[in-house]
Amino acid sequence: MREPDRRIGADQVRAAAAAAAVLLWRSGRARLAGLLVMTAAAATAPIATAWLTKLVLDRLVTRTGAVGGLALALVLAGLAVAALPVVVHYVRAQIGRAASTVATDRLFDALGRQVGLRTFEDPAYQDRLRLAQESCGRVPEIVDGVGGTLSGTLSLAGFLGSLLLLSPAMTGVVLAAAVPALLAELLLARRRAAVEWRIERFARREFFYSQLLTGVAAATEIRLFGIGAFLRARMMDERRSANDAQRRMDERELWTMGGLTALSAAVAGAGLWWAITSARDGSLSAGDVSMFVAAVAGVQAALGTLASAIANGQARLLSFAHYVAVVRAEPDLPSGSNGTAPALRQGLELRDVWFRYSDDHPWVLRGVDLTIPHGSAVALVGLNGAGKSTLVKLLCRMYDPTRGRILWDGVDLRDIPPSSLRERISAVFQDHMNYDMTAAENIGLGELSAMDDRARVVAAATRAGAHDRIAALPRGYDTPLTRIFEIGEDTSTGVVLSGGQWQRLALARSLVREGRDLMILDEPSSGLDPEAEHEVHARIREHRQGRTSLLISHRLSAVRDADRIAVLEDGRIGELGTHDTLLADGRGYARLFRLQADGYQAVP
Repeated sequence: MREPDRRIGADQVRAAAAAAAVLLWRSGRARLAGLLVMTAAAATAPIATAWLTKLVLDRLVTRTGAVGGLALALVLAGLAVAALPVVVHYVRAQIGRAASTVATDRLFDALGRQVGLRTFEDPAYQDRLRLAQESCGRVPEIVDGVGGTLSGTLSLAGFLGSLLLLSPAMTGVVLAAAVPALLAELLLARRRAAVEWRIERFARREFFYSQLLTGVAAATEIRLFGIGAFLRARMMDERRSANDAQRRMDERELWTMGGLTALSAAVAGAGLWWAITSARDGSLSAGDVSMFVAAVAGVQAALGTLASAIANGQARLLSFAHYVAVVRAEPDLPSGSNGTAPALRQGLELRDVWFRYSDDHPWVLRGVDLTIPHGSAVALVGLNGAGKSTLVKLLCRMYDPTRGRILWDGVDLRDIPPSSLRERISAVFQDHMNYDMTAAENIGLGELSAMDDRARVVAAATRAGAHDRIAALPRGYDTPLTRIFEIGEDTSTGVVLSGGQWQRLALARSLVREGRDLMILDEPSSGLDPEAEHEVHARIREHRQGRTSLLISHRLSAVRDADRIAVLEDGRIGELGTHDTLLADGRGYARLFRLQADGYQAVP
């Protein structure tokens, strides 16, 4: 697979700068304006202090004029130098936090516009997404960059003007020595951002291994198989790979900035020698020497602040460009030309449907033709990897077919907004979620309008055969089904359900979506014992009576009462008919059914 392009162009940086400016302004324009004013005052206070110090020294040496007023002004300037940075830091932090909150909300709102799954299966997108999330937390650093740039610019202008009055030649020398440092900082910032994106793949894999080692899901297998050390070694390999890339960047930065810093120190030393010898010759006064020392130090400090602020700001903007790319990304699926999905009255039809997950992957579906008539129950069976769950994802429009069409009452699913289509579908997925929330919330997530309607939640749990187990929990439906963290004000230890009990909750979550046009049941009883499976299927048969439904199961006894049974083989529908007709045909379905039946009937 070709390596994705990980370069960030100038246009992206400019877009990131504009987006960051709008974000900061909208997060608190009054505070931002106040911050700029206070930053300007904080930057000019040291310049005023240097000039006041020069005037005081000159009057003391020459004993001409009063110094009381100047001394008072010097004290006030000193207080401003000490106090303003503290206030600026506080205001900057408030703006940064507010902007970070807004940025995070907008990022996850944008993620909601990615209505399919393809985007989230792209490793490069996952790298970009993690950097975008990190950028939300680094918005305060962008504020720091704005403040630092303003402060550095004002300080540089003030001290350069002061230095220029004393010695135009030395001003040119100081600038000539400092400008390369600024350019080097900018170049290094861009390279640091490139390294950051390049090593994100290592960081994500390290995070994956760390989650395995610290989480509950894999804890039993890790300890039984003794693979903790193996996983830890993999995790540390990823860390070392990232560290090596960062070390090489650090070494480049060390040699570059070390040499430029030495040059700046040499220029400052030469300038000090010139000022002292000039004062000895009478060309400069004691105040002039004080002013020169302060101006050189101020210019170099301001240039350092400005270079650092611009470089760090550029680095943060390069990182923020990932945020902008995610927020502005087009939806992964077209929204559709129809406003809403029509009520299902005729049925669903798949016409010559082909699908593969990318051009580098093999075909999963190879020309599927299938009709699911309105009000009928169609079962889909086949061996593992035949494409059954993929077909379910296409019906829910998590993907669009690579070729062919899926029609909902004659309307192509591509012409129906995904959110409108999904409002008409209820489903239990083979890889259903177990949410670290309360029992009631686990069910209510299937229909948010039922979240606070306990009667609907209980009714769904009852239909799924889960009510008695939930009612017996320490806090009933309000019992947290997790031991990972506390929920709300509840500090008690939660309860972890068995796989079969979780499956019943997943079924209840689908059943709480009442009145849907299509019900999809993808292995709804795979984790249940035979008695529970029989009970659940009896309840499902009762619930889907007269409804349009698609049932997927490896246990063929669970689908024998379906109106039609479709056998998926090599990405195509190989057999289609009722249970009795397929048995009479004596082909693949009959062979699999008899194999399963013989397993139950065999007597040791």
